[in-house]
Amino acid sequence: MTVAQPAYQKAEAIESLGLDAGALDRAKERLGTFLASCAGPDGNTGGIDPLAARAARDVLEPGPLALFRLKPHVLAEMERVDTRDLGRFLAYRYRFDVYPEHYLLDAYPPSVEIELTSMCNFRCVFCFQSHRPFTRKSNGHMGHMPLERFRRLIDELAGKVEAITFASRGEPLLCPDITPMLAAVAGRFLALKINTNASMLTEDKCHALLSAGVSTLVFSADAAEEPLYGRLRRNGKLDQVVRNIRQFNQIRAAHYPGARTLTRVSGVHMLETEQDIEMMQAFWSDMVDQVTFVRYYAKENVYDEPLSSVSAPCSDLWRRMMIWWDGTVNPCEVDFMSALALGSVDDASISDLWRGPAYQALREHHQNGQRARVHPCNRCSLV
Repeated sequence: MTVAQPAYQKAEAIESLGLDAGALDRAKERLGTFLASCAGPDGNTGGIDPLAARAARDVLEPGPLALFRLKPHVLAEMERVDTRDLGRFLAYRYRFDVYPEHYLLDAYPPSVEIELTSMCNFRCVFCFQSHRPFTRKSNGHMGHMPLERFRRLIDELAGKVEAITFASRGEPLLCPDITPMLAAVAGRFLALKINTNASMLTEDKCHALLSAGVSTLVFSADAAEEPLYGRLRRNGKLDQVVRNIRQFNQIRAAHYPGARTLTRVSGVHMLETEQDIEMMQAFWSDMVDQVTFVRYYAKENVYDEPLSSVSAPCSDLWRRMMIWWDGTVNPCEVDFMSALALGSVDDASISDLWRGPAYQALREHHQNGQRARVHPCNRCSLV
């Protein structure tokens, strides 16, 4: 008998992250200087975004009334942010971390994930790409986002949303238009993140990523040796991925010495006795800035999971929006077959969809204790 999973807090899912002990102290010193530089003669910081000031004060004066904290992986991201953009970064992180806890909405989501392609060359054991009804082309889920649609999305989002992620259901570097897409976002977003398995990280794509000023580049890897890597990341070859990441580092050092891109290896921790966190740290730490493990959550096929007893609202309904390659708007990637589709960016603006009746109805079901009535939310344990 399959047992339903306990509540899984995605925002707290990182199990292991190696950071230097002085990161928080440096952040506090920087935030103190930031607030002082923004204060007028009366000490008032009215010249900056109130959310940025609130976030800085919460970090400097943690206590029962403080709502915001800097998580370990965010500390490293903030260190890469130019001082002139620090206020924007703090306001974005406050919206991303605090708004979902209090069910607050702005005109746009704190973060938008854009699916450049739903296709992937890997069949990882913990991923829905291993679900054949999804990857079967005749079912209509496979495709690449047209460049024209992508540019229209970027034009709407620029200046309104700080965080854009190229991820969702496929491998973004497989998209045939990845290079012009990266050129289209260069300099337009504060937190541009890309998740990749690194197998398609060619020399040209390294240049495109670095030229675009990608903020965080996440390489997905769950092991530091074969055959375990290949067992988890089916179709993947560890030696090829390592070569590609080393090539990226060489290109960055030679041609983009001032690049602020943060690199991270992120793995899914699903085999307690076989995946060695210390070995992962030792193997990958000389190639990337961060090495992390996130707790495994079974999302290969949520539709066949047993009914969940979790009734708490899913925070992603207030945190992020997914836009699939075909323009479909979805509230999450766990629903990879789009049972919860909330409209299309071809028919309405992102803002109208985010605050529209379909999204609001889904949020109300979650808030009113009616999550069990919504499929597949009633089989999911993410909160």
